[in-house]
Amino acid sequence: MPETSPFASRRGLLFGAAALSTGALITGCTSNEPKDEGSDDKSQQVADDKPGKQVTIGFAGPQADHGWLNAINDNAKERAKKYSDVTLESTEGSNDTAAQIGQVETLINKKVDVLVILPADGKALTQVGLKAMKAGIPVVNLDRVFASPQAYRCWIGGDNYGMGLSAGHYIGEKLKGKKNAKVVELAGLDNLELTKQRSKGFDDALKNYSNIEKVARQAAEFTVESGQQKMSQLLQAQKNFDALWNHDDDQGVGALRAIKQAGRDDFLMVGGAGALSAMQAIESDDSVLKATVLYPPSMAASAIDLARALGQSKGVSGMAEFEIPAFITLYSAVVDKENISKYMSTGFK
Repeated sequence: MPETSPFASRRGLLFGAAALSTGALITGCTSNEPKDEGSDDKSQQVADDKPGKQVTIGFAGPQADHGWLNAINDNAKERAKKYSDVTLESTEGSNDTAAQIGQVETLINKKVDVLVILPADGKALTQVGLKAMKAGIPVVNLDRVFASPQAYRCWIGGDNYGMGLSAGHYIGEKLKGKKNAKVVELAGLDNLELTKQRSKGFDDALKNYSNIEKVARQAAEFTVESGQQKMSQLLQAQKNFDALWNHDDDQGVGALRAIKQAGRDDFLMVGGAGALSAMQAIESDDSVLKATVLYPPSMAASAIDLARALGQSKGVSGMAEFEIPAFITLYSAVVDKENISKYMSTGFK
C-alpha cells in the first residue's frame, strides 16, 4: 500500500460530489416541477458502453519482461479496442526511468486527454505525473504508486499486503488441525517494497494460528531460474515442512521444477499473481500447487475504463458519486480447485 494516502487531498472533491448527489435526491423527492433534462439525472453522468465524447488516452508502462507486465499491456490495449470513442496512444515501455519520463513527456506534448501510467519507478516518475496534472491532463496511476497524490487523479492497483494476508489465511485454514505445522516462504526481490508488504501480510495472517511456525524464508528474483535455484536451497535446508507460499507464479515454474527434481510431495504450495500455468496446474491437481493468490492484470483494463470516464467527465456506474474514486485497491482472491472454473479465463501467459 502507498505510504501517502490520497484521501486527504481529495476529501473536498468527494464530499462535494456527495453533497451534490444528496441535493439531487432531495430535489427529486420534493419538487413537482418537470425534470430538467441532463441536469441531475445520474444515469446521464456515468460512463457506459454507449459511444460518447472522443477520448485520446496515453498509455505508458514499463518493459514487458515478465508475464504479468505483458498481460498488463494486453489488457489495456484490448480494453481500448472495445470503445469506438477511445484512441489509445501507447509507448514502447521501458524499465529505464529517464526513457519512460521522455515517453510520458511526448504524450503530454501530444495533448492527450488522459494519461494511464504504470511507472517503472513510482518515485522517479512523480515529477512527470505532476507535470501532466498541471497541464490539465488527468493521470490514472496504475499499480506502482507515485510519491505524491498530487501527481495523479486516480490510483488503481493490487494489494500486496492483501496477497500475503490471503495466502497466510488459506494455508492457516488448511493446517488448522495439524500440531506443530511448519511453513516456508519463497519471496520475490527483497529490495522491492511490494515484497516486504507481501511478507508482512503473510506473517500477520499466520499470527492467527498458534500451531503454525514459519521456519524459513528465501528471496528469489521473479524469474524461472531464480525460483528453481532458491527453491532447491530451501528444500535442501528444510527436510520437513507442511506448506509453501511462493510470491510469484513465474518464479513458481522454476520452484515446481526443483520440487519435482527433489521428489517432494509432502506439502502444499500456494502461488501468487494468477498465471495461466498455475491455474492449469491447480485444475490438473497433479502437483503440490493447490492455490494461487490473485494480483489481477485486469487492473489495466479497469484503468482504461477510468481514463475514459475522466475524459468524458463521467462517474462510475453503480456508485452514487458523480466523480470516479481517488483510490481503488483490488481484492486478492484465492483461486483453488473449488473456484478454478470461474477464474481460469483471467490467467495470463
